[in-house]
Amino acid sequence: MPLTHAGAYIRHGGFTVTTCVEPDDTRREAFMRTWRIPMGYRTLEEVPAISHFDVVSICSPTAAHTQQVDAALALRPRLIFCEKPVTPQVHDTEACVTRCDAAGVLLAVNHTRRWAPDIISLRERLVAGELGTVRSVSGLYNKGVLNNGSHLIDLLHHLIGPLTVVAALAPIADALPDDPSVAALLQADAGGVPVHLRTAHASDYAVFELEIVTSTGILVMEEGGFAWRQRTVTDSASFPGYKTLGPADTSVGLYRNAMAAAVSNIHGALLNHDPLRSTGATALAAQRVCHQLLHLARQTT
Repeated sequence: MPLTHAGAYIRHGGFTVTTCVEPDDTRREAFMRTWRIPMGYRTLEEVPAISHFDVVSICSPTAAHTQQVDAALALRPRLIFCEKPVTPQVHDTEACVTRCDAAGVLLAVNHTRRWAPDIISLRERLVAGELGTVRSVSGLYNKGVLNNGSHLIDLLHHLIGPLTVVAALAPIADALPDDPSVAALLQADAGGVPVHLRTAHASDYAVFELEIVTSTGILVMEEGGFAWRQRTVTDSASFPGYKTLGPADTSVGLYRNAMAAAVSNIHGALLNHDPLRSTGATALAAQRVCHQLLHLARQTT
């Protein structure tokens, strides 16, 4: 299954990838050879204004996104598919979302797990009450509250709804100088479910995990979504009348399917007006929480 924009477009079959923008000549030429792309430019501004694109994908470093969203809008696509975060600053992201809305251009943001089939199914099961009442949620991440923390906040928004920040600990500079990781306590607006954000250090290893404690057991997403572990409530064999958790059942996660599903959703949005699963609005909501976490964390130092 494809894990890149180009791979997903080409695998889908409903798109023709015509143009590559990459400032490094060697990398651009290699990319064009690999994916058999006929046209290439150093910058988006060099792309002829007469070009027609249904979709422009922005996969560059975050610091370049503000300028590149504007350059993409000048080409008048129907949709922009942007890597997260949309921009480094929440006010710039707000402006980008506003400009896309004003231009009538759809903005999809690659908070990938919103497209993963097992996450979609989990949300439906949580909403339907199939897993019982959610008691608490704990997330573990590193490499920046905006870089990776935004993925976690967006995933929590998707699964349990909007969050309110209660407290944040001191920032941890574990990878990116302007984007530390932050441990925090939050609360779901619906039902007051406590949410704990825990941090690891990016110099040790990469980690992205989520634990959901419900009245029927504990469900854990591991390896960033490539694996799941679930323990369900059962009668205690040692203490009659007590309930306990049974042995863990493990399963393979469907995160590998997410990028292909994202492109399929984009195709449906363009042809059939299907709603996008991850948008500028949902990304902005997650970034606002990240901004608040970072603000509170810096006040502790």
